Amino acid sequence: MLNGKNILITGGTGSFGKKFTEIVLKKYKPGKLVIFSRDELKQSEMAQQFPDSKYNCMRYFIGDVRDKERLHRAFHNVDFIIHAAALKQVPAAEYNPFEAVKTNILGAQNVINAAIDQKIKRVIALSTDKAANPINLYGATKLCSDKLFVAGNSYVGRNETLFSVVRYGNVVGSRGSVIPFFKKCADNGMIPITDPRMTRFWITLDQGVDFVLKCMERMVGGELFVPKLPSMNIMDLAKAIGPKCKTKIVGIRPGEKLHEVMVPRDEAINTLEYKDFYLIKPAFQFFQRRFCEDGCKKAPDDFEYNSATNTWWLAADEMKMMI
Repeated sequence: MLNGKNILITGGTGSFGKKFTEIVLKKYKPGKLVIFSRDELKQSEMAQQFPDSKYNCMRYFIGDVRDKERLHRAFHNVDFIIHAAALKQVPAAEYNPFEAVKTNILGAQNVINAAIDQKIKRVIALSTDKAANPINLYGATKLCSDKLFVAGNSYVGRNETLFSVVRYGNVVGSRGSVIPFFKKCADNGMIPITDPRMTRFWITLDQGVDFVLKCMERMVGGELFVPKLPSMNIMDLAKAIGPKCKTKIVGIRPGEKLHEVMVPRDEAINTLEYKDFYLIKPAFQFFQRRFCEDGCKKAPDDFEYNSATNTWWLAADEMKMMI
């Protein structure tokens, strides 16, 4: 599907964008692959990793999703968009709430409007488990963004633009994740633990990219995709990284949950279960006719996809292999 097509990634210099670029260049022959981000240094570094002298499809656009005019220019003649740009650090969003709203919510609105105006074929927005029953500002802004992208399908009119959302859990080894932090602490022989009961969903960057590519093929517009993932306990992760390290309980940080949810119980009524993922249908009846429910089953009315009650768990040895 991607051969000969023009693809743009907002926030393209982040962990996902780099891995997406690596995999797409390895497996496909895109017409153009546009890296759209606001950091010129990161773009310069990425251009050294993926030079246009070797990959003549590569383009590097400096811009911000807050800038509507720049998005209109960047989206010209683009077929597919992956929206990965976000302010995602929970403490930073709590301390700088206006900035998080401008990027995560108003930026999403700008992407939607520019994509419709430029007649983009498919747009997938990356979400987070923190958007389900959010308790921090980052999660709240991403929930709002999710709602905007789903509703964006009703603004399309006669255009063929489709909007969908992919939501998954913590990415192993991504920038700002707990694994690099634990590795650094392990060098000193002490790993701080927020709460020994804490659980999270885990996914690798490769798995995340593969899931997004599959969703881009299967999307019909308006759905929210959730992959089936393993859970892990924070103590098992500490043992996998520093088996001989001591641990110290430091308490849950502001805006942090004990367990994460990717499909809230209130969304069970709209949730379909497939072999390797869940699909949350939009509540609007207008969209219902789009969905083919072959090969799936409806989730129970009391269903909740929670990292604490998940039936698939990672052992310490499996975590070592992932890390």
